[in-house]
Amino acid sequence: MRLVAASAVLILAAAMAPAQDVGGNYQVKGTNLDGSPYEGEATVTLTSKYTCNIVWKTGGSTSTGICMRDGNAFTAGYELNGKVGLVIYMIQADGTLDGTWTVDGVNAVGSETLTPE
Repeated sequence: MRLVAASAVLILAAAMAPAQDVGGNYQVKGTNLDGSPYEGEATVTLTSKYTCNIVWKTGGSTSTGICMRDGNAFTAGYELNGKVGLVIYMIQADGTLDGTWTVDGVNAVGSETLTPE
């Protein structure tokens, strides 16, 4: 019974992993909703133990958003050209964030990789 309780505590701890270890600067490579490539940089700034702000600078545009980590998932909501967007990244063992993103009202998905600097 103790093993089950200890396992449950470890699972809960992993599910609410702090955002601290994702803060910093990243190189960005991705594909737009039409499949064309883009590159740039992103900065994640911690705002609490679990939340952060993110700024992307890609292709001459800047987008800002709020982000949080939950286990191996790292998500951000943002504004792009006046529309709400959402990106979901999976955190890799080397700290790379591999994700997919979309914008409200668009029937397409882009991809994006953030590589720590």
